[in-house]
Order: sequence, then structure tokens, then C-alpha cells
Amino acid sequence: MKTKIGALAKFAFAISFVIVSCSPATKIVGSWKNPELGSKKYSDLYVFAMSDNFINRKTIEEDIAQILKTNGIDAQTSVNTLKPGGKLEDVKPDEIVTAMQQGNNDGLLTMGLIDQTSETRYVQGTAYPMAGYGFRGYYGAYGAMAYSPGYYTTDKSYFIEIKLFDAKSGDMVWSAQSETTNPGNIESAALDFATVVVDRMIQDGVLNVPSKK
Repeated sequence: MKTKIGALAKFAFAISFVIVSCSPATKIVGSWKNPELGSKKYSDLYVFAMSDNFINRKTIEEDIAQILKTNGIDAQTSVNTLKPGGKLEDVKPDEIVTAMQQGNNDGLLTMGLIDQTSETRYVQGTAYPMAGYGFRGYYGAYGAMAYSPGYYTTDKSYFIEIKLFDAKSGDMVWSAQSETTNPGNIESAALDFATVVVDRMIQDGVLNVPSKK
């Protein structure tokens, strides 16, 4: 368990979102469930976003925890149990293990940025008719169009890997990869990300969500 968490704690990438003009869009591009998991499900998770940016880490962890709790899953975050302000590489595996034991968590949910890409594309300009040309003036309507120029824009995509570990054995029981394209701000992007991730975990049957009466 300590070895596996230690490797995670030394993860080199940080979760970072930039401000661009488009609204956030997150999707899960793939997920995996350990076939040996069987019917076991998790109901109390320790959430750890592997980022040196404390604000990003706090926002993402708290949004994930909130969405989990909304679905009847208990959760605690690393920002509320580990020393604040420290670098990711300074997080000791024993600290995470101790925090999970104290919180009686049955699973560890981690997330870290694994790649980011930028792609520039051309957006075609648009044409629209100018005012003053009705049906009877169709002869004079030719050429009565206005055009807005095209432009180049850059789409930015962020790929985050999410992993769920069994707190007792340390085995990875579930993983997924998400893609977020053109995130707006950390608040909206984190909430969108949290919602999509928890929804997929429920769909994949790894969370012990209470049945609704």
C-alpha cells in the first residue's frame, strides 16, 4: 500500500486550469474496473488531487467530495487532513495511510494531470444579408451581403487520470481518463469534472450508492 501511494505522491504533473473564452466541457474517454473486485463497492473515500497548486487542489477535492456526499458516499479531502502549503513531492505515504485509517476510509481516490494538448483551427467567417431587401427587390439583392472575417482559435485539452485504490489492500480497483476541453475558470471546470467522474463511478458500479425510496 505504502509503495503504491508513494509512487502516486511523487507524480510529476500538477492539475492546472487556464482561463479561456470557451465554456468547460469534460468527458470520460475510457474507464477500467478490476475484474477481481466482484460485487464490492465503496462508501467512504479519501480524495487526493495531486497538484502543487493549493487553490486548484482544494477546489477539485472539495467539489469531488461534495458530489460524492450528494450521492450518499462519505468523503474526506487531503486539504483538510494533510499539512497545507506543502509541495506534492513532500507528501509522505504514511501521512495518507494514517489519515485514511483515522477517517475509516475504505478507498483512496486520486487524480493527476497526465497530458495537455493545444490545437489551432480556423473558424470560417459568416455571411448575412443586409437590411432593406425584400422579396420584390430580389433583383437588387445580389451582392447585398455582409461578411464577418474568419479567425484562428486554439483549443486546449487537459487529460486527467483518476484512480481508485482499496484502502486495505492497496490494489487499484478502478481507473478512468477524462478530457477537459477549453476550461473556463477553476470553479466551473472543477465542478464539471467532479460531476462527470462521480457519474462514471456510479455507472461502473464501484460506489455503494444508497437506493432511493
